Amino acid sequence: MPFRQFVVKLHSRCDLACDHCYIYEHADTQWKGRPRAASGDVLPRTAKRIAEHARAHSLDTVHVVLHGGEPLLAGVHLIRLAAEELRRELSGVSALDLRIHTNGVLLDRRFLDLFAEYDIKVGISLDGDRAANDLHRRYADGRSSYAKVLKAIDLLQQPEYRRLFAGLLCTIDVRNDPIAVYDALLALKPPRLDFLLPHSTWDEPPLRPDGPESTPYADWLGAVYRRWEDQGRPVPVRTFDSVLRTLHGLSSLTENLGLEPADLVVVETDGTLEQADSLKTAYDGASATGFNVFDHDFDTAARHPGMIDRQHGLEGLCQECRNCPVVRSCGGGLYAHRYESGSAGTGFDNPSVFCRDLLTFIGDVAEHERMTGEPRVEAELLSEDQLDQLASGYGDADVVALLGAEQLEIGRELLATVWDRAADRFESKPVWDLLTTLDAEAPEALDATLAHPYTRAWAMRCLDGDAGADLGGMAEIAAVAVLRVGVEKEVPVPVRRGGVLRLPGLGLLLLDGPGTAIVSGTADGFTAALDGVVTRVRWTGADRRWQPVRRIAAGPDWTVALEDTDPQRDIHQWPVADRLDDAELAAWEAGLTEAWRFVHRAMPRYAGGVAAGLSNITPLQSAPPGKDVSAAARDAFGTVGIARPTAADTLALLIVHEFQHVKLGAVLDVHDLFDRDDARLFRVPWRDDPRPLEGVFQGTYAHVAVTEYWRARWHDLSGQVGVGATADHALAEFARWLGHTAEALGILSESGSLTRLGGRFVAGMEATLTPWLDELRSDHGDTARPVVTRTR
Repeated sequence: MPFRQFVVKLHSRCDLACDHCYIYEHADTQWKGRPRAASGDVLPRTAKRIAEHARAHSLDTVHVVLHGGEPLLAGVHLIRLAAEELRRELSGVSALDLRIHTNGVLLDRRFLDLFAEYDIKVGISLDGDRAANDLHRRYADGRSSYAKVLKAIDLLQQPEYRRLFAGLLCTIDVRNDPIAVYDALLALKPPRLDFLLPHSTWDEPPLRPDGPESTPYADWLGAVYRRWEDQGRPVPVRTFDSVLRTLHGLSSLTENLGLEPADLVVVETDGTLEQADSLKTAYDGASATGFNVFDHDFDTAARHPGMIDRQHGLEGLCQECRNCPVVRSCGGGLYAHRYESGSAGTGFDNPSVFCRDLLTFIGDVAEHERMTGEPRVEAELLSEDQLDQLASGYGDADVVALLGAEQLEIGRELLATVWDRAADRFESKPVWDLLTTLDAEAPEALDATLAHPYTRAWAMRCLDGDAGADLGGMAEIAAVAVLRVGVEKEVPVPVRRGGVLRLPGLGLLLLDGPGTAIVSGTADGFTAALDGVVTRVRWTGADRRWQPVRRIAAGPDWTVALEDTDPQRDIHQWPVADRLDDAELAAWEAGLTEAWRFVHRAMPRYAGGVAAGLSNITPLQSAPPGKDVSAAARDAFGTVGIARPTAADTLALLIVHEFQHVKLGAVLDVHDLFDRDDARLFRVPWRDDPRPLEGVFQGTYAHVAVTEYWRARWHDLSGQVGVGATADHALAEFARWLGHTAEALGILSESGSLTRLGGRFVAGMEATLTPWLDELRSDHGDTARPVVTRTR
């Protein structure tokens, strides 16, 4: 199994003397013979080895933590060297998630400016309030470190650095008040928290003030967990989230819990390769492998017996653990905590020294979930009430806006990943610096730009190596954000083939030939200078070279952009239309206005979600006679592609139908509804070709709306004079799609691959269909029976 997590030691000493430190205060003494700082040849070699490993195993992302000792003792120059080497070697190979973990006492703007430049996330160790922290985290002369750490956290909370804050890590001491510790940490507004059990073994057991049979660590964690639950889970807590996930069959987020194989390796300051640092608490040399980055690759280290021992999952545990009712959550606890020397010589073939605490705490969490009837997996995006709204087929404006906000965060992450992959292209560095400045000083303008549906499509194309996308997209995004905020800033933007200057979400400008235009805002528009020729554009002007994105007010509650300018819009499985002329634009305006009236009248429960989330429609080329063409794109939240139909009610159907795909795609980005490793194909009644499970889910969800459309048409036409044949057609289509959708729900239910939330989502769709089935049977009996044929 390949490594995915790399701990790179920059410095082997520390400026604090924490008496619970597993490196300096436990069994291991190897640190004494290591160089204080990583040498100039260790870091380049390490970066090359990591890239070599990532390339060999086709890793999408590698996670690197710069560590110590105290890594800030290495200084700005050495940290910069590490970041530069890693980014250069991994460029074009894998995305790099680069982090640093520090005690915080030396953290200042010099370091944070460096971390902002290289997008290095910062985690800080803090054990609670001053009293709790001072119990262990002191200088060698006894001085408190608390004030300096708080100063560092305050600096991290400044707008220009906030995005770098990864979270706080607290080591438990049961002598500290758990609620006081938790409240003190929460008051610092960290993006996430974690609580660690103090490193201990059966040889050196943890403190138990009430005797060896007591469970003080379960009591301590339980008190914090209950407060966290009572507050509505205000912040992700890795230990709690991991227990909740594993109780529901999902993976753990930490090596301390769960049965996932270990995928971490440590590089010491001299280039030595070691197992997890926590093993240093077991015995002197426990983490050693005998390998180093100069003579051995990471595949060699991965074959070390100690590494392999931590990859056997359930089979790698002792018999007592394998028989335990919470083993899939506990996972035997941290490997190091199982160690016992003694005459029996069992080594690591034992339960954790915290076994009773883990059993009690995990059992209490499971019981709490059962008693409250709220088996939520973790502090995720959607509550189950919100998920139920969406599962019914609908979802109000607030829920859809929440999906949109999460899509915006995904867009931000993708933008950072694009930059990570191209960190060696230094010509793009000024643009990236501008984007980070805008993020700090004008986040609303940057958010509005990144929310453009085709920003994510461009980023995905970059990451896929598509020749039609390049780093110039970052300059286009930066230029639009600058124009939105109105600052006086010149931005160099590439002019594409055909003289196209792309300004995503605003429009495009046609210039004379390719090159690089300097874009700058004016009071009423912008200028673009190319090869000494300055083109001036007014937002309200009529220059034919400027093709703005045009917006249509379909109703008082919905204004939608017709996107016929963005070159990145060609992702809808059907050719996009060219720039709409005035007559076609007027036809779209009339059609959308009438279609929106239909949605409000006949399908009102869809209206709020569409208005909140569908910001954009991309016109597609005309469909063949008798055929309707529309499509959503998985990587373009907020838009659908439609070939304009003649009938407004058909346009309403296509809008609602495709927006179902948009919503479900956003849900699947944040929740696992099914086993993504299930590669089976399933036959569905509306297609000749078998579909993967996600395709079945998407089609079923979309056809809930299709079914409701035909039901609404049937009700609209019933009783009207002279429309009998049309009403009969609507009834037949209602029965047909109701049967198809009900059958597909059965396929999903019987797949055996639904997660708990997936089962709940399917049940929500079934709850919407059930009264329609009853209605059809009671009103028409066998004359309009739903068409249900088993096709699996």
